[in-house]
Amino acid sequence: MSFYRKFAGSMLLGMAAAGAAHAQAPSTAAASTPPTDPLQWLEEVAGEKPMAWVHQHNAVSTKELEGKPTFPALQARLKTILNSKERIPYVSKEGEYYYNFWRDAQHVRGIWRRTTLAQFQLPEPAWETVIDLDQLAAGENENWVWGGASCLYPKGERCLISLSRGGGDAKVVREYDVAKRAFVADGFTLPEAKSNASWINDDTLFVSTDFGPGSMTSSGYPRIIKEWKRGTPLEQAKTLYEARPDDMSAGAYKDFTPGHEYQFVERQIDFYSGEMFLREGDSLNKVPKPDDATAATMRDQLVINLRSDWKVNGTTYPQGAVLVTDFKSFMQGKQEFEVLFAPTATSSLDNMSVTKSAILLTTLDKVKNRLTELRHVNGKWQRRVVDAPKLGTLAASPLDAVDSDQYFLTVTDFLTPTTLYLATAGSDQRTKIKSLPAYFDASPYKVEQFESTSKDGTKVPYFVIMNKKTKYDGKNPTVLYGYGGFEVSLKPSYSSITGTAWLSQGGVYVLANIRGGGEFGPRWHQAALKENRQRAYDDFISVAQDLIKRKLTSPRHLGIMGGSNGGLLVGAVLTQRPDLFNAVVSQVPLLDMRRYNKLLAGASWMGEYGDPDVPEQWAYISKYSPYQNVFKDKKYPRVFFTTSTRDDRVHPGHARKMVAKMEEQGHDVLYWENTEGGHAGAANNDQQALMWALTYTFLQGQLK
Repeated sequence: MSFYRKFAGSMLLGMAAAGAAHAQAPSTAAASTPPTDPLQWLEEVAGEKPMAWVHQHNAVSTKELEGKPTFPALQARLKTILNSKERIPYVSKEGEYYYNFWRDAQHVRGIWRRTTLAQFQLPEPAWETVIDLDQLAAGENENWVWGGASCLYPKGERCLISLSRGGGDAKVVREYDVAKRAFVADGFTLPEAKSNASWINDDTLFVSTDFGPGSMTSSGYPRIIKEWKRGTPLEQAKTLYEARPDDMSAGAYKDFTPGHEYQFVERQIDFYSGEMFLREGDSLNKVPKPDDATAATMRDQLVINLRSDWKVNGTTYPQGAVLVTDFKSFMQGKQEFEVLFAPTATSSLDNMSVTKSAILLTTLDKVKNRLTELRHVNGKWQRRVVDAPKLGTLAASPLDAVDSDQYFLTVTDFLTPTTLYLATAGSDQRTKIKSLPAYFDASPYKVEQFESTSKDGTKVPYFVIMNKKTKYDGKNPTVLYGYGGFEVSLKPSYSSITGTAWLSQGGVYVLANIRGGGEFGPRWHQAALKENRQRAYDDFISVAQDLIKRKLTSPRHLGIMGGSNGGLLVGAVLTQRPDLFNAVVSQVPLLDMRRYNKLLAGASWMGEYGDPDVPEQWAYISKYSPYQNVFKDKKYPRVFFTTSTRDDRVHPGHARKMVAKMEEQGHDVLYWENTEGGHAGAANNDQQALMWALTYTFLQGQLK
């Protein structure tokens, strides 16, 4: 059970690194009228003419890239890695069993399976298949992609299964009886929509979905929360709360901790602010936290994470701090806090999770994780630093936040295969459960952390993974990856794909920790919001310049890559400093920032970028929007744009229109659109293998 609740529905992109996105209410200020876009026809997602354009461009790209001598072997190797049975099968506890969703060559769509904790600790656990998605899709003649399961605590016998057609965010929700291995006849069922459904008890759900006209926000998410009783039509569900149409969304959940079974309703105003209400009978009582702070209960305590300074009773608690207080007293007006964590110039909160008797607090210090246990004993908080690896990334995941002090600890870095341990709060002893095999020989490589100096003097850290024998002669093929948005931190992690497809081929890989991310807490993120967005791009450019200055590489051998918000990043930098690079990979990107808020979930990200319909805000957005800043008389490096027809978060029209415009101007670009896959860009392992083989074949051809 996650404690530090990042809002669901983010833009997180599971590619070489991660990225995220969300919402703000559209402004009521006077709007400017954008000029007519002659390429707007490409925004018709599945239209006959646009899809013919897509198929034509796919054919050109695949013919070129699949025709390279190195492509077949690379695709085969990546397919073997992604389908490997030696991958770590991460699990979550439901009732007495541990569940895992698994894809491989025999289960292309995947199986939802379970085992016991004792079995899971064995080298070859005995798995029991609960749902075979390949069989289900074939039997129902549907293009099902797994969307997750939410099971009723504590027994986990009834689950809400989410299924997506082709991998989009919109999902069908169906109630499933695990013991009978069957969907419940006349059970809880929601038609395809961007929905949230969660259990209250055996016969009652919180549900927010598309209830018809006016029930969704301008961001395309549900705004109405209802209580739905078993056996009653959805139309008769009792309305509990309605957010405003220009809010981002609304949702509700229940804390199942015995003795502290609170129910909460949340109004998400935008990605960075929201209101939280405690439901008591028929009344909703507002939790008096700052709107831009996140909060959650831990038994009788309320833990608050601040995004801004908060002055209370003469004391100012700093931005990025974690506070704790007695929940009932706080709701009655008492404002007395203890500080569980206070950030420094180099440290920030990364994540929090809860076991039966402890908070596991993961922090970042110079983009390296530390793990601390906090216990509330006899009214006082005790702190213990966990003896864990000092380099790389740590992730703690409790087995059962209500009933157990055991947790899984995942340890990873750039060159060490990811390892999963079983640990117990209160002890430094842990048992190694699973580990990835060494998919590539890491012994020739090293990791170094450098700093560049951005345009305004800010020091920007970045990691370099390279061969120990790398010569500083400016000739090394180098890929620079970045994200820089939505308070998401890019941390060291083991990537079998990067190691196999790039490092092993003689490449250098660079990960940039630019502003807009969360590596140094809210201040690092907020430094690049809205009118200050250019700082993220300046940071990224400064890293590229630093790599060139150090003679690690040169513009001829330097490429950049990013996905989602990172696709916007590399698109903006492409138009601003084309002289620095020889290859650009822009994946599922935002590019037309004039219309982004009108496309799919785009309106939900105005808290990050601003509102282009407000002239004062378009004035700064227009300066970096890639689609408006690409010109015929400029020379650009070659670009490979990738996206997905089924991405219902970031519209594929962004990439389509950018490619069409650049082609009209005479620029050399490649385009590949997967017809499945959602925002991840691929719906199964084979599609992932193809996507990455195309990507790295392109980079090898451009940068070597």
